[in-house]
Amino acid sequence: MSRFAAPIAEQIWDMKYRLKDAEGTPIDGTVEDTWRRIARSLAEVEKDPAHWEAEFYKALEGFKYLPAGRITAGAGTGRNVTLFNCFVMGTIPDSMGGIFDALKEAALTMQQGGGIGYDFSTIRPRGAEVKGVAADASGPLSFMDVWDAMCRTIMSAGSRRGAMMATMRCDHPDVEAFIEAKKDPARLRMFNLSVLVTDPFMDAVKADGPWELQFGGKVFKTVQARDLWNRIMRNTYDFAEPGVIFIDRINAMNNLGYVETIAATNPCGEQPLPPYGACLLGSVNLATLVSDPFTPQALLDPKALDDLVRLSVRMMDNVVDASRFPLPQQEAEAQNKRRIGLGVTGLADALLMLGLRYGSAEAARQTEVWMHAIARAAYLASVDLAKEKGPFPLFDAEAYLATGNMMQMDPDVRDAIRKHGIRNALLTSIAPTGTISLYAGNVSSGIEPVFAYAYTRKVLQKDGSRTEEEVVDYAVRLWRDLKGDAPLPDYFVNAQTLPPLDHVRMQAAAQKWIDSSISKTINCPEDISFDDFKEVYMAAWDQGCKGCTTYRPNAVTGSVLTVSESSEKTPAEAHAPAPAQGGEVVYLSEPLDRPAALEGHTYKVKWPGSEHALYITINDIVIAGHRRPFEVFINSKNMEHFAWTVALTRMISAVFRRGGDVSFVVEELKAVFDPRGGAWMEGRYIPSILAAIGGVIERHLINIGFIEGEGMGLKSDPKAEVMVVGGTPKGKACPSCGSFAMQMKEGCMTCLDCGHSKCG
Repeated sequence: MSRFAAPIAEQIWDMKYRLKDAEGTPIDGTVEDTWRRIARSLAEVEKDPAHWEAEFYKALEGFKYLPAGRITAGAGTGRNVTLFNCFVMGTIPDSMGGIFDALKEAALTMQQGGGIGYDFSTIRPRGAEVKGVAADASGPLSFMDVWDAMCRTIMSAGSRRGAMMATMRCDHPDVEAFIEAKKDPARLRMFNLSVLVTDPFMDAVKADGPWELQFGGKVFKTVQARDLWNRIMRNTYDFAEPGVIFIDRINAMNNLGYVETIAATNPCGEQPLPPYGACLLGSVNLATLVSDPFTPQALLDPKALDDLVRLSVRMMDNVVDASRFPLPQQEAEAQNKRRIGLGVTGLADALLMLGLRYGSAEAARQTEVWMHAIARAAYLASVDLAKEKGPFPLFDAEAYLATGNMMQMDPDVRDAIRKHGIRNALLTSIAPTGTISLYAGNVSSGIEPVFAYAYTRKVLQKDGSRTEEEVVDYAVRLWRDLKGDAPLPDYFVNAQTLPPLDHVRMQAAAQKWIDSSISKTINCPEDISFDDFKEVYMAAWDQGCKGCTTYRPNAVTGSVLTVSESSEKTPAEAHAPAPAQGGEVVYLSEPLDRPAALEGHTYKVKWPGSEHALYITINDIVIAGHRRPFEVFINSKNMEHFAWTVALTRMISAVFRRGGDVSFVVEELKAVFDPRGGAWMEGRYIPSILAAIGGVIERHLINIGFIEGEGMGLKSDPKAEVMVVGGTPKGKACPSCGSFAMQMKEGCMTCLDCGHSKCG
């Protein structure tokens, strides 16, 4: 019997987490098989594997504990992938050789599926002298462009692209260029950017004092701190980046402050990590632990929460030993500190079940109570593990207990740590859970408010017909089961109607008992004033947050999903003006069958140095009156090319038949460089024969109206084939399914329909 509450949940499981063989035949027959695979794998390091497999299965059953996607997809598969989600790479040396050694390490890490963070503050600024070569430095941003190009060519494990975080200190001489880098929408697209903001800088901002930009002891420029702060705010207001990380606060509150200094985070910001730091993630699903929901007796069972947290900590500690690592330095870091990041999901749904309005003072107090209970259970569970298996190797009782975070911990927990040690140096973090929250029945994501209570998803079937399926929030579905058609109460609020300062209140309440950090997006209305927008960040600083990420719809980043008229409304929304209707969007549930005849075009490419030309045929299919590419063939008399052209055409054709946004094929091919050198064709340098093929496909897609473009500067319209004529969708298309249901959650653009997230 299926355990899935909605078709989308089962589809995500099948696409992302279900174990299949090389031919695509499922090995996990049911989701129970997936839970059993994970439980068995993580119990293998125990002295009594059978006992702990059964216990771990209980935690996984019913989606109560949700390991992050890397663990769910990789544990027990035997694949050469890491089960860790987050990495911060080594400190980048200020030398050409060191920089490119760091680039290689990044590529190896991303190849195994790890998202990475880098601090580029260690690279000398643009224009600084490079001794010995009579040249000026090109600056950190030029090397960030190199990283960005690398990331575009590396696909993470499964169907996710790699994700990267770049940080730069607020006193680096190139910080102004860093702040404004995302003004160019084509630049650094694979990076999230955040400024490392120090305590002295915030003091200078409040005092409107001067601020020195310096490197290597030399002051390059002096600016007004408030002007620099306003510059950060203006670019974030206009372009949604950079984010802000309060780096001194992070280091002051770090349990490991006595052995490490943090200067970067993972891509979504919930894991501040030292050089080569690694962290695995998992979430307790609070929505599954509430008894008697929507009644005066509603309660989140404290005993069930305590038991679940303790099992989750043990499972996550075992991941440290079960995982593979891209680099030996990362394995050593993980083993020496055994850092884990246990968080929550379904918080907003759990609050709704208790009758609490997300963002209210009462909801914030309840959130703090739950987070305190989780922290206490996690630390005591780790102490028990230390008794059984030993503390983490770098544990020093007095130094550990003297850190800022541990000073606020319960006295009995501190006493237990002093007496027995602790197995895991840090234990709690709140990560993005966009995909796993959908997989778990569309519970609210992380500590975010509910984004949309219900919306309709259109699916294009193989025969060309369309079906509709409603995607309903977990708490709303439960309300309907219990209350029928009764209207939703006033305390049902969502991300669009929630005041930004209420978001800050919830983040600050959770942060008090989270020893790492929190990935959260503060949704701001498009018409928020600049002064009110700045106040959000100052409130985050004043209330003790470790960072702040906002999302304000704008022309560059697009708008969030528009909830349709047929969707469930909150009481406040029921009287609001109707939203503007965008285009009709559909998605392919299965690859399309090939019709007996297709129309297409054949293009001739003569590559210099090759005796015979390539002939590239691209055939199209028509859906809803619009052309889209369906298949590619490449022929040549030169047999040297036979094997790779056959493989290439099969792969590209398979991608085309899946539908959605396939314009990335052009981007990937055009980014390939031949180490033997490229060629000049029609007055333009083409870096490889694959890039030339990409250019042909690009020209064809423009000719059929699938993408728009002028020369090399293209702007894709990946859903041209499924738009109602004259319809204009708001926002960006999902790169996985082509949906215009992208939203910013927990610092990541996440698709509501297929769960795609570049960092979740």
